[in-house]
Amino acid sequence: MTTRTVQITIDDDLLQVVDKTVSEMDTNRSAFIRQALQLALKRIQILRLEQQHAAGYALHPVTPDEFAGWESEQAMIED
Repeated sequence: MTTRTVQITIDDDLLQVVDKTVSEMDTNRSAFIRQALQLALKRIQILRLEQQHAAGYALHPVTPDEFAGWESEQAMIED
C-alpha cells in the first residue's frame, strides 16, 4: 500500500483529545486517524446499504404471508 503525507486542519480541543487517546492506546496520530477514517467510511457504506434496503422495501413491501412458511423452521435457544 502506498501512503501519502497530507495536511489537515483540526481544532485545538479535538487535537488534545486525540493526542491523549493515542498516548493511552500506545499508537500515533497517523495510525489513529487512518483507523478513524476507515471506520467512518465503513459506517457511511453501511448507512448507504441500509438506505438502499429501506428503499427496496418501500417499493416492494413485505406481504403478510411472505415469511409464514419459515416460522416452523425457527429454533428457539433457551439459556
